[in-house]
Amino acid sequence: MSHEVTVGLEIHQQLDTRKLFCNCPSCLVEEEGASFQRRLRPTQSEMGEIDRAALAQAERKMRFRYQAPPSASCLVEADEEPPHDASPEAVDVVLTVAALMGARPVDEIHFMRKLVIDGSNTSGFQRTAMVAMGGFLEVNGRRIGVDTFCLEEDAARKVETSGSEITYRLDRLGIPLIEIATAPDMHSPEEVKEVAQRIGSIMRATRKVKRGIGTIREDINISIPGGARVEIKGVQELRMLPVYVEKEMERQRSLLAIRDLLQGRDVTPAAMEAVDLTSTFDGCTSKVITGALKSGGKVLAARLPGFAGVLRSEDGKLRLGAEMAQRARTRGVKGIFHSDELPAYGIEPQYVEAVRGALQLGPQDAFVLCAAPETRARDALKAAIARANEALAGVPEETRDPQPDGSSTYSRPLPGAARMYPETDVPPIPVPAERMERILANLPELPEVRIGRIAAEYGIHEQQARQLVREGWDDVFEDIAADRDLAALAARTLTSTLAELERDVDIARLDEAALKSAFAGVSAGTFAKEAVPDVLRKMAEGMSVDEAVKALGLSAMSVDEAREIVARVVREREAFVREKGKAAVGPLMGPVMAELRGRVDGKTASELLKEELQKLLS
Repeated sequence: MSHEVTVGLEIHQQLDTRKLFCNCPSCLVEEEGASFQRRLRPTQSEMGEIDRAALAQAERKMRFRYQAPPSASCLVEADEEPPHDASPEAVDVVLTVAALMGARPVDEIHFMRKLVIDGSNTSGFQRTAMVAMGGFLEVNGRRIGVDTFCLEEDAARKVETSGSEITYRLDRLGIPLIEIATAPDMHSPEEVKEVAQRIGSIMRATRKVKRGIGTIREDINISIPGGARVEIKGVQELRMLPVYVEKEMERQRSLLAIRDLLQGRDVTPAAMEAVDLTSTFDGCTSKVITGALKSGGKVLAARLPGFAGVLRSEDGKLRLGAEMAQRARTRGVKGIFHSDELPAYGIEPQYVEAVRGALQLGPQDAFVLCAAPETRARDALKAAIARANEALAGVPEETRDPQPDGSSTYSRPLPGAARMYPETDVPPIPVPAERMERILANLPELPEVRIGRIAAEYGIHEQQARQLVREGWDDVFEDIAADRDLAALAARTLTSTLAELERDVDIARLDEAALKSAFAGVSAGTFAKEAVPDVLRKMAEGMSVDEAVKALGLSAMSVDEAREIVARVVREREAFVREKGKAAVGPLMGPVMAELRGRVDGKTASELLKEELQKLLS
């Protein structure tokens, strides 16, 4: 059966334990601490090979500076002391998650070193270990394979890039991660999101995973028929997963269309040659070109015979030029120009014609230009031509970085097997039967069991309970709903009010602590439950509960003050009240609550309204 798309997921989730190889706390801090510098170089694998992704990274010739905050890092993170024994608690969490998905644990856990030389690991490698294999999930009646469960250390946190130097902070380095890799069993963008939600709710069931943005990252492996496996690495927002899949499907389809078009023209690979056309651009007013020439740079050009119209087609659907520019940028230039987008950017028609003449181009031929220091421009054009030539074969295998709009940009080639080798500093960890028996005897509730219990225990609708568990609000809900009077309000707020607020404001600040403090205000009578959406809106803008209450004029109102307001509303509508009698309660609740502005809860307001109606009608 042919599928429109095939997708596999890798999910990396931080565990809420101490660090993996030392006793430092797993927390991010603002302090910088002492700093030191490193350069990293690729090393050969046991088979004498150098991994292509590591080599591509090394060619960038970056320097790395590290900040070592003493409250969240030690000599282990600085790679000045060997790792301590792996955290037993972190191992147990991974074994628990694996058991919840029906996987079988390995007999003995062995850590490996995975070559990483982008500077995010001081040692030049990341430690990772296989813990279990062969699990599965049921999602919408389909069985999705979950191939591997690994335990690894998180990387250092990038805080600044300045020229050829990157600064990292070591607070995040060493935080334990569970890495779960599914089989390539998903075949629609929406299914990818549903599988990720299901895995997330199972991991959260352990109560041992961190929450919030940056604590979970998804890598999506995507291919379409005739395309190739492309990995989009480090997606942080669950709701964006289908968008990344859809846009990658579009990109691969467009690259296949480009391949067919080029093959139809019998195009052969372009030569890796750049021609110096600096003198051709005398008098050109383009800011990029004048800027490059002023600083001693050159304008180099390269021929792309047969490539006209695929670098950027008139309808904008074919965009090989953008792919070439992304490759060129990895060689330290800001970008390139190509013939499908010119004249533009201050490069006037006469310069375009001059380039075409100098390169002796025909109507179906294209060209690419780069204005930069000569060595850098030559390297950038080589990278761009190499990418153009890959288009003759279709879709290249590569790792890509996610962009906020759901698109992605080139990062590096897909890594190969040469990047893994054994870790000699961490002893193997046996997984005896007694350890698994203990874990199996203490498994947490599965999400479906939890949904049923929450609905029954707190008297909320099962659909609300399902949404709370799926979106990870169930813990917060149970904490707030310990005050049973707040259960219905908490369920409504977490399942619908937050979604409504998100349309207008950034709700990132409304974390667990903020939500609990808002409900504590309701519980203490600081403001009425009707004002919760308004209070949360102000808190999303950066106010505390007290500041929000003050700004909204919500300080609690005495019953006597409320009674006066209700009496006035009733008097102003006396004719209506006499006509409707006691049936006026419903229609009048809206005006009454509008006047009370969340300073009195609905129940009290309703009682006062009934009393005032009774007085008028008696």
